[in-house]
Amino acid sequence: MHRHGYKGRKFGRETDQRNALLRGLMCSLIKYQSITTTLARAKEIRRPTEKLITLAKKGDLASRRLVIARLDNMELGDLLVDVIVPQLKRNSGYLKIERAGFRKGDHSEMATISFVDDVDLNLDVKATGVKKGEKK
Repeated sequence: MHRHGYKGRKFGRETDQRNALLRGLMCSLIKYQSITTTLARAKEIRRPTEKLITLAKKGDLASRRLVIARLDNMELGDLLVDVIVPQLKRNSGYLKIERAGFRKGDHSEMATISFVDDVDLNLDVKATGVKKGEKK
């Protein structure tokens, strides 16, 4: 049997564990603007994160609710819609992946995924009421 037509990486996990892993990586990326993880994980979260950013660019209530539902975190959803998305100056290609060498223990290839445009979280604190590193 060939593995034709199967999309995505399994990461040796069941579906719910894999979805939780990807959701956690997306939340960390939005919160810290840059994360270092394995190359496979970075490549896997790029597509859903860019789709989420495109959805957040609409800015209407329905889109905001969908973003919050997909992230499962209200503060990060509001941060994405109110602070990060207005600073992005492009229509697509919001993220970049840079290779970061190999991990010492198992020699896995590491990568840093981050936003292409510079994002300042302290720029619009009044809109969200949340400061960097503070919980609402």
